[in-house]
Amino acid sequence: MDTRTILERLVAFDTVSAKPNRALMDYVRGLLAEAGISSTLIPDASGGKANLFATIGPQDAGGVMLSGHTDVVPVDGQDWTLPPFALTRRDGRLYGRGTTDMKGFCAAAIAAALRAAKRPLKVPLHLALSYDEEVGCMGVRSLIDLLEAAPHRPAMCIVGEPTGMQVATGHKGKIALRATCTGREGHSALAPLALNALHLAADFIGVLRAVQADVAAHGLRDGDYDVPYTTLHAGVLRGGVQVNIVPNQAVLDFEIRSLAEEDTDALIARLRDGAEAIVAPLRADFPEAAIRVERLWDYPGLGTPSQAEVVNFVKGLTGANGTIKVAYGTEGGLFSRRLGIPTVICGPGSMAQGHKPDEYVTEDQLDRCEAMLEALLLRLEVGL
Repeated sequence: MDTRTILERLVAFDTVSAKPNRALMDYVRGLLAEAGISSTLIPDASGGKANLFATIGPQDAGGVMLSGHTDVVPVDGQDWTLPPFALTRRDGRLYGRGTTDMKGFCAAAIAAALRAAKRPLKVPLHLALSYDEEVGCMGVRSLIDLLEAAPHRPAMCIVGEPTGMQVATGHKGKIALRATCTGREGHSALAPLALNALHLAADFIGVLRAVQADVAAHGLRDGDYDVPYTTLHAGVLRGGVQVNIVPNQAVLDFEIRSLAEEDTDALIARLRDGAEAIVAPLRADFPEAAIRVERLWDYPGLGTPSQAEVVNFVKGLTGANGTIKVAYGTEGGLFSRRLGIPTVICGPGSMAQGHKPDEYVTEDQLDRCEAMLEALLLRLEVGL
């Protein structure tokens, strides 16, 4: 079955992260089974979502893993002029939610796996499809657990996020954090006698901005990124019931997007020290005063050396001369950090089209991806 036919079916599955992806995975598993490829599903606790892993060719160590996620971002509130969950071909573009991010690559990888089943591979091809990437690379972790316990691991990995078919060697990591600020409630007519939790949150945002300014001025830098330093960002602030009540609690959600070499534990320690400096002078009058900083979830950055074997190998498949780094996060950092699998990012389309109404991937980009994967199969036939 060809890439575009598979892509049409994949787009038709509404796999927004909040919804199950099992029907899509069952479809893919059926395609693989028809080609004589056995696959493993790793379901979540509900059974409605699953990862999929398959190996084609020799069932031993090494080989190349093609990795993609099957969930997509919502279309709610977006002004689509075309049906988001149906593939539309128009003027050299393929429209539909996920065509770029990243069902286009998934379709090409599945098609390559089906072709690989008919080829005399000397080195294995691995297919890894995941769920819940769009909400923090959460779903893939059970697949990584499976690979961690397996007797053999892939020798390298290509994550097919959209890079315009350029070879990307890095992206920043992300840590989502929460600061819970505790004050004391009171009537707003007597506001100075209470402790306003929103004011504590505002003071903590000042600490966050001060650390950011210092990192921007004196911290690590990597000129391959549009923003060449680690960033700290306040995203959501919640607190208060109504205007005449001094709020006793406020919750601030914020993030750190870090260079791969950044000591994020040290940054978080600085933030916690800053939080304590805010509330310590207040505790004589308000013993309950507190700003508690906690980590919610995270994924690591990716920093594959530009001269690594995987980089040169994938550059050889695509004909690329140089490398790039991407602003968005991927599952590649987890494959690299947790499993030690050398990883690059290379896939069709541009993230400039991702997460938007009328998302599309061009036919030319998909053709180039298919050419890369065909070159990969040829290499696997003769040995890496």
